[in-house]
Amino acid sequence: MVSRRIFLRCLAGGAVGMVLPQPLFSKGDDANKPNIILCMADDLGWGDTGFNGNSIIKTPNLDAMAKAGMRFTRFYCGAPVCSPTRGSCLTGRHPYRYGIFSANAGHMPKEEITLAETLKAQGYATGHFGKWHLGTLTTKEKDSNRGGPKGAKHYSPPWENGFDVCFSTEAKVPTWDPMKSGNTGEAYGTYYWRQDGTKETENLEGDDSRVIMDRAVPFIREAAQAGEPFLAVVWFHTPHLPVVAGPEHQKMYSQYSEDEQHYYGCITAMDEQVGRLRRELRALGVADNTMVWFCSDNGPEGKDGKHGRTRGSAGPFRGRKRSLFEGGVRVPGLLEWPARIKAGQVTDLPCSTSDYCPTIMDVLGFRLKGQPEPVDGVSLVPLFEGTMSQRPVPIGFESGSQLSLTDNRYKIYSADKGKRFMLFDLIEDPLETRDLAAEKPQILQSMKAELARWRASCQNSLAGKDYT
Repeated sequence: MVSRRIFLRCLAGGAVGMVLPQPLFSKGDDANKPNIILCMADDLGWGDTGFNGNSIIKTPNLDAMAKAGMRFTRFYCGAPVCSPTRGSCLTGRHPYRYGIFSANAGHMPKEEITLAETLKAQGYATGHFGKWHLGTLTTKEKDSNRGGPKGAKHYSPPWENGFDVCFSTEAKVPTWDPMKSGNTGEAYGTYYWRQDGTKETENLEGDDSRVIMDRAVPFIREAAQAGEPFLAVVWFHTPHLPVVAGPEHQKMYSQYSEDEQHYYGCITAMDEQVGRLRRELRALGVADNTMVWFCSDNGPEGKDGKHGRTRGSAGPFRGRKRSLFEGGVRVPGLLEWPARIKAGQVTDLPCSTSDYCPTIMDVLGFRLKGQPEPVDGVSLVPLFEGTMSQRPVPIGFESGSQLSLTDNRYKIYSADKGKRFMLFDLIEDPLETRDLAAEKPQILQSMKAELARWRASCQNSLAGKDYT
């Protein structure tokens, strides 16, 4: 097995193992390497933003970002729950390849090469801010869901996965006063940890999205002023439970119920921090050559969005969080990159969080051969250049007993591990109301065969066969 350290040394030196196509910038010129920011909300539904048609929740900064860049109408998270999607963002691989099957399960294996490790080897400053959820952050004391001695086997913090600067939690925290539990003032039990393995104790009051951005902005500022390209992963907790908005943002929705005030208000508070980020990039003079991605990790929480504070909307789509119907995996998706993306672009092509890594590698002008393969994502550079009219490979999903495969037009779905499949035409019937399995048996069988091949590949990966 090739060690991670040896692999990364080869990567940094441009050794054998990389194929170098025609680069999109002068190799070795840090000034031309794009900065990369991956922003992600937690449990934000497809219909929870103004740019996707929500007329109640105020998201002016995300709406401005949508107008300034590219909006994805069919953007898919890697899974219908949190942790697996986050793994797909950093590896380009489906999480069933390395054992992160659901939230609070598994961890990022040492053998996986993360986007942060790859970019760090290319001279990038790397920072993670917000929710990690890809392993525990301490083996010494109880923390969050699994942190501490009992969860030591799942210890895999961001600072051991390529991130230089960290302000990270293992899992969820309240979206207001994140260290406190309700109105009691008692400790919530999930802490923010720094890259040196110590807990943060200062500036932890008020809106959690602001607390996170208070750490991300100085990191970005320092890298930009030093002329270093940077990767900033900003994973908000909003609007995951516990859903709490501060008084100012509650007041903005005073005509609605208290539960709605909290849900809508915390999203608007997060939106303001996205606006702050965009303004900072412009003030630093690095906005043009910075890729700013935004999405959600899965669909909205709750059975129907009407219970308690889980007021999220999947828009018109069927299903919610934990479902492989569209409402569980089709999420808001944006990319702003003024140097390469003209304003006002909209694409209906199916794209995914697994596409982040291959797209960024393509932009940087190299393709990894030493990285664990297969990679499930595809480069979206041809989409940016106007030469991609269809996605070249389908998007496979597996979550619990559910299976699905989505291509440019059709989708198959099974709720019982493949005993019975439904077939939908997502162009004619994006709401998945009409099962075409009996009408189009050839398409059904072809997609079932493709899904079976993909699942077999994932099983090989899970058995460690990608790491030799």
